[in-house]
Amino acid sequence: MTDTRDAFLLLSALGSVLALVILIARFKVNPFVVLMTVSLALALVTGMPPQAIVKSFETGMGGTLGHIAIIVALGTMLGKMMAESGGADRIAQTLIHLLGERRVPWAMMVVGFLVGLPVFFEVGFVLLVPIAFNVARRTGTSLIMVGLPMVAGLSVVHGLVPPHPAAMLAVTAYNADIGRTVFYAVLVGLPTAIIAGPLYAKVIAPYVQLDLHNPIAEQFIDDTPHRNLPSFGLTVGTVLFPIALMVLGSWADILSAPQSRINGALHLLGSADIALLLGAAASFVTLGKMRGFSRETILKFSETCLAPTATILLLIGAGGGFGRILQDSGTSQAIIHLALHAHVSILFSAWLVAALVRLATGSATVAMTMAAGIIAPVAIHTGVRPEFLTIATGAGSLIFSHFNDGGFWIVKEYFGMSIAQTLKSWSVCETIISVVALLLTLALAAVG
Repeated sequence: MTDTRDAFLLLSALGSVLALVILIARFKVNPFVVLMTVSLALALVTGMPPQAIVKSFETGMGGTLGHIAIIVALGTMLGKMMAESGGADRIAQTLIHLLGERRVPWAMMVVGFLVGLPVFFEVGFVLLVPIAFNVARRTGTSLIMVGLPMVAGLSVVHGLVPPHPAAMLAVTAYNADIGRTVFYAVLVGLPTAIIAGPLYAKVIAPYVQLDLHNPIAEQFIDDTPHRNLPSFGLTVGTVLFPIALMVLGSWADILSAPQSRINGALHLLGSADIALLLGAAASFVTLGKMRGFSRETILKFSETCLAPTATILLLIGAGGGFGRILQDSGTSQAIIHLALHAHVSILFSAWLVAALVRLATGSATVAMTMAAGIIAPVAIHTGVRPEFLTIATGAGSLIFSHFNDGGFWIVKEYFGMSIAQTLKSWSVCETIISVVALLLTLALAAVG
């Protein structure tokens, strides 16, 4: 009976995803309306109590937006100041001058990889996307050639490399050595980011022709000719300031006694929300007042830049609601049962559980945390290096981003892509990361 129920739940989930694709891509129905409608229909079909359905969707939407909305809003303000001051253009010009146009995709991958080490994917994205827009315009290159390597670098470190929270939880669950985990993760992560970023971007860019009119990109691009731009150091310092605060927060327990006031203050300053708030405030000074903008002008910039993000936030929230319905309906548990009944190696099992949970919930962090908790007790007596298990789990947590993942909607809306374009660029990029990282981990385990 349980197997029959699980099969029904899995088929229902598959049907709901197909309905999303058809209604949004084929019939051009508003994505937010479709996500909400399909989520509610899935809940009814799978037998959720009617009185709990709306609450479940609202909980998923609110939980997702509680984190993402603040990051998108503050990151957009900082990005707007970079654009209006000419700071983003300065960074773009410097990268092009130092590396040449042909190496820019590789540079953006490295920048994404480095910036992504201390921050969540969404934070790194909103900080770096103004630079990607300006580099693409300056070089006359497709945004896919510039942006896809950037998000590949960000995604790889988000899923594979401690000290990201999910990776740290997996390190703890598997009792892995953090130093060796970081070493192996970088060893696996760099070639993975190269394949999924610059190399895949070169393959897919000719097949993703973006609309020249991108309202979000336009507010981050500086078209003023021959203007006096801020210095490279000042602009980079402004971008790195919130990142430095987050690094400081991650080191709080090393720099101070746990539970002390200083420790609490460092954790507070290092939280993504507070760090970005202080970063945005700093940009009002370094890229605003110091550039001659009045307080009224800075206020106007910070208000008008938020309008284009409304659609993004609604879609991210609805994706979170869809993911919550999948969890509360029991579909996520059915997916876990499927993975656990597969008779495969422990490394592949860790990857598979994480991958299936990721597909169901849309969250790499949830996927990695749940998979590590499930696999760790089974893995104790296998003799497999716990560091490899950590990386394999992280690799699985990055597979095929789709409608229930906030990252899907952020990339789609900022890059101005259709659903189909996002699936064959960003979603495939994520899948390449997941599969390549698994294969490299299996290879390391075979020789090590």
